[in-house]
Amino acid sequence: MAMATTIANRAPKVSVLLCFSIYFALLSFSCSRVLGQSSPVFACDVKSNSSLASLGFCDTSLGIDSRVGDLVKRLTLQEKIGFLVNKAGSVSRLGIPQYEWWSEALHGVSYVGPGTHFSNVVPGATSFPQVILTAATFNTSLFEAIGRVVSTEARAMYNVGLAGLTYWSPNINIFRDPRWGRGQETPGEDPLLSSKYGSSYVRGLQQRDGDPNGLKVAACCKHYTAYDVDNWKGTDRYHFNAVVTKQDLDDTFQPPFKSCVVDGNVASVMCSYNKVNGKPTCADPDLLAGVIRGEWKLNGYIVSDCDSVDVFYNSQHYTKTPEEAAAKAILAGLDLNCGSFLGQHTEAAVKGGLVDEAAIDKAISNNFATLMRLGFFDGDPSKQLYGKLGPKDVCTAENQELARETARQGIVLLKNSPGSLPLSPTAIKSLAVIGPNANVTKTMIGNYEGTPCKYTTPLQGLTASVATTYQPGCSNVACGTAQVDDAKKIAASADATVLIMGADQSIEAESRDRIDLNLPGQQTLLVTEVAKASKGPVILVIMSGGGFDISFAKSNDKITSILWVGYPGEAGGAAIADVIFGYYNPSGRLPMTWYPQAYVDKVPMTNMNMRPDPATGYPGRTYRFYTGETVYSFGDGLSYSSFNHHLAQAPRLVYVPLEEGHVCRSTRCKSLDVAEQHCQNLGFDIHLRVKNMGSISGSHTVFLFTTPPSIHNSPQKHLLGFEKVFLTGQTETLVKFKVDVCKDLSVVDELGTRKVALGQHVLHVGSLKHSLNVRV
Repeated sequence: MAMATTIANRAPKVSVLLCFSIYFALLSFSCSRVLGQSSPVFACDVKSNSSLASLGFCDTSLGIDSRVGDLVKRLTLQEKIGFLVNKAGSVSRLGIPQYEWWSEALHGVSYVGPGTHFSNVVPGATSFPQVILTAATFNTSLFEAIGRVVSTEARAMYNVGLAGLTYWSPNINIFRDPRWGRGQETPGEDPLLSSKYGSSYVRGLQQRDGDPNGLKVAACCKHYTAYDVDNWKGTDRYHFNAVVTKQDLDDTFQPPFKSCVVDGNVASVMCSYNKVNGKPTCADPDLLAGVIRGEWKLNGYIVSDCDSVDVFYNSQHYTKTPEEAAAKAILAGLDLNCGSFLGQHTEAAVKGGLVDEAAIDKAISNNFATLMRLGFFDGDPSKQLYGKLGPKDVCTAENQELARETARQGIVLLKNSPGSLPLSPTAIKSLAVIGPNANVTKTMIGNYEGTPCKYTTPLQGLTASVATTYQPGCSNVACGTAQVDDAKKIAASADATVLIMGADQSIEAESRDRIDLNLPGQQTLLVTEVAKASKGPVILVIMSGGGFDISFAKSNDKITSILWVGYPGEAGGAAIADVIFGYYNPSGRLPMTWYPQAYVDKVPMTNMNMRPDPATGYPGRTYRFYTGETVYSFGDGLSYSSFNHHLAQAPRLVYVPLEEGHVCRSTRCKSLDVAEQHCQNLGFDIHLRVKNMGSISGSHTVFLFTTPPSIHNSPQKHLLGFEKVFLTGQTETLVKFKVDVCKDLSVVDELGTRKVALGQHVLHVGSLKHSLNVRV
């Protein structure tokens, strides 16, 4: 109203009619915005338009394939093309509104991506720890529980028009190189852990009560494949060609994606920006149509990373014309383009005979089938399952407690001298809290974040138990100049000192890889000087996604304890205090190797080879292949208790049955092809007794590793299974592992073929070793 008056005052000749039309336009704009926040987007709104009831695709009694077929045949070519992009077109004559495919839920509902936002109706959502720390819990039931909470909050936000139903998470790339800025988003360096994390989180997001094919929300495993260079010394992800051996591809990079599709039944896979062996992943028919859809039988859609198709045309110059690029992507098996490229160039590609309309039909059919499984074409969501969820179901006390519990379970105790941790909240009268990450908020939630319910900073968490004095020591994590004297002063008079150091998104992030592994700027100086001046125990807390070379602190007796806390989420500060004061017994284990600086001095980030090369001195990558010194190793992590393992049952010999006339009956073979006939039900059980030797209750992760026979350049050891158990003081339990010979005792040969390794396998649990012979 005020605006209309102003216009009238400034321009007296403007007609009253125009003023009113502007006023009503503004009024309707503001009304639609409020309505937009209160109603979800959906198709087949029969209540508003009864004629839609006669359309086959709106008939919920029909099967999904019939409904999709009915819809596709009603569309013009131009309308079809509108459904190839993330900002999908609307077809008002068929009651189909515009739908935004791009939402994110890496560790909570995120505001990244145009499909989801927060408002006064839902001001925030539960922000769990960044994935690298959640992975450190090694707790598969927790991975799924987080997914269930995130999907409930997502559905609740969808019901009030604030969120979509398609979420481009999780990121299950292998954390191959410690410098990678996006390692924080991943479950770490191990293919088994990444597979278990991906499939469990996906199940939590997607599983719909009572309907095995229905979807609560649709998840997406990304970035397929061999994607783990963002921007390092002038090489960026838009131009990088990942040269990967067939062996490394099938042995390291592909397993998490396969598990996501086969075990998790994920609704989507996202192809990446990079090329693999010269071909852009989003234009590679072998990788997309061949593997994801052909071998793994994806039930869902394949989406490009945002503007990937544009990137392979404009940056990688993979095709001469944009029409060829559009055709190549669609023919390779791409269904949805995040971006506008296919929207702009597909029609010309069809008219030019580069791709036929049937290929477009196939792509949009995969997209529509996903939306059908979500209930998008079933009419009013408030009448459906999950229709009663709303703002009251977001940021509940239980959900926020789960975020704190996840951080507690993930925090890794790396060093603990006698008499250091846990600190006694009654004996400690004053605690010095120092460091650029000591009182941070947003740093704790990493990237692909949403607005959290609330924050508890480390300083707030610690101050809740004891009196504290605080000095940041550096103005930010870059720590150009440390304020050493102020920090030393408070450490010298306190009963104990906690230094909270590390990184944030200015150091490691998407499009930002690190150059070295040292603590930034003068952080090392600050830590060393404060430790020297402190009168009590000194606890160094590293908040980061990737590891650091903190050998200086590991070997410094004045630094009595070291904790790694990842980016611990909205309740991170409370969880850190829970561990420091012994309210919680730490049980996290490192999901990645921490390398010395010397490693990155000699290994280019762009060398994708996993295996060492003695001829060149190349040391290999990750605990499975790396032969050099580590600062801390994969699986490291201490507790306030000690745990003992005893092998109760394990075979010494396993025979693989072979059919008559098999070549390996008469010839000595080192390995066998993994084949249906001799793999059927071929397995055994391993039973372990695990005892908590201490008086404090605590959780413990039991790792089962194997060292296969040294054939086909096999890993020096790899993880077969893990189990997290909770034990009260002085009690024991039996942990059982089922070993599938063809799956767990196989290796990938030089051609990318999976083989059962014959000969001696050594199983490891803690310090226990057990030899096992696999024979024919």
